[in-house]
Amino acid sequence: MERKLAGYEPERVLYYFEELCKIPHGSGNTGAISDYCASFARERGLRYIQDETGNVIIFKPASAGYEKASAVILQGHLDMVAEKTPDSSHDFLRDGLDLFVEEDWIGARDTTLGGDDGIAVAYALAILESDTILHPPLECVFTIDEETGMDGAQALDTSVLAGRYLINLDSENEGTVLASCAGGLRKNCVLPVERTAMDGVLYHLEVNGLRGGHSGAEIHTERGNAVILAGRLLYEISREIPLVLCAMEGGLKDNAIPRLCTADILIQKGSENRLEELVQGIEADLKNEYQMQDPQVCVLCQNQGEARTEAVTPAGTTRILFFLNNCPNGVQAMSHHIAGLVETSLNLGVMKLTEEAFHAHFSIRSSVRSRKYVLCRKLEFLCELLGGEAESTAEYPEWAFRSESHLRHVMCEAYRDLIGKSMEVQAIHAGLECGLFDDRMPGMDMVSIGPDMRDIHTTAERLSIPSVERTWRLLCEVLRRLRGEDE
Repeated sequence: MERKLAGYEPERVLYYFEELCKIPHGSGNTGAISDYCASFARERGLRYIQDETGNVIIFKPASAGYEKASAVILQGHLDMVAEKTPDSSHDFLRDGLDLFVEEDWIGARDTTLGGDDGIAVAYALAILESDTILHPPLECVFTIDEETGMDGAQALDTSVLAGRYLINLDSENEGTVLASCAGGLRKNCVLPVERTAMDGVLYHLEVNGLRGGHSGAEIHTERGNAVILAGRLLYEISREIPLVLCAMEGGLKDNAIPRLCTADILIQKGSENRLEELVQGIEADLKNEYQMQDPQVCVLCQNQGEARTEAVTPAGTTRILFFLNNCPNGVQAMSHHIAGLVETSLNLGVMKLTEEAFHAHFSIRSSVRSRKYVLCRKLEFLCELLGGEAESTAEYPEWAFRSESHLRHVMCEAYRDLIGKSMEVQAIHAGLECGLFDDRMPGMDMVSIGPDMRDIHTTAERLSIPSVERTWRLLCEVLRRLRGEDE
């Protein structure tokens, strides 16, 4: 089979990245990619641990002259956000990704790419394979299901690790070294509903054309959330035309800003013209409000004809619309310590109306733990008032900033010497597994780096080949400099 990335550098890194892209590895389906990494270690005689969860740790002894250096952990995750375009027939359980290169950017046709975080694993495998790269003792840690709650890192036995330094390879901006991140959790809200058979005119509505994006990295851009906008659309209609919900669904991942939301509603015969006028007016408002963030936003309105169908009761429909129009969403507070950093936010990432209940799944993030819990209680209070309940899952801690970091100092010096520019030290609002390592391994000196990526968690995701090469040289140089004399 023709290699799509053949001829590009760094050759071995991109070789392994392409190999990983052949293996289906969406969150919750990481068994095959975990086995691939374990097999890689066995074939090369490297000691490894593959735990029951599917995490893999591969150990490699120090290069000659580096035996006394402190061990370094290289860390990334095995899973990817599995999203595809609405018309794609791609099966994430069986199919590999269809890669392409366009103007030195790698993409995947009609799907997410999984550069987040396949490139981290590819970097580590290329280093483990090499006999020429100088390095301290290495502990390469590959975790599962980071994208859906950091389940792998939560289950990891860190007592087997001796590393003093940790280089997380789960960042998307070259020239930036991350030194802190937000903590978070998932909040699952459920409102019970009752249904009854009703007559009327059935309409199918869609809010689409939105850019979406990562709910940590892009939340500050104020891109439209299709679920929230659909709730607004339905409420505005209901102020003039009585309606009931038959179906509603939007979003795919709690940590991705929803790009599409659909709803089937039932209205009284004779209200069709006014409904379509209202939809046109609301669409015009959205296009005006989001002309910079989401210029392609649109609202579809399709008359499905007269029908008798099961629908949520009027009272139940009102409760759902009240929830969607009053739940907090988006940026809640900015940091007063770091200019431009979002401190606290939440994202309604997945919503589905089933036969028996309305479900809304939020990703909550904050670098201040108490404010994370304030948002939890707000959602709990809202659900309780509406006769529902809310459950917290997949909690992970924040990673606190350290004013002194030898690893960060080495990283910044190496980048300046290699690239001729200064690295920018940043904190981010997105969650990283560094928070769990920081919580369990106090005193660990950590940084997070990575090559340039664009539009992660969307089908427009791209990975820069020149940036992959520069980040590869930086990583190898940092390992070379961590010989131990200056620690």
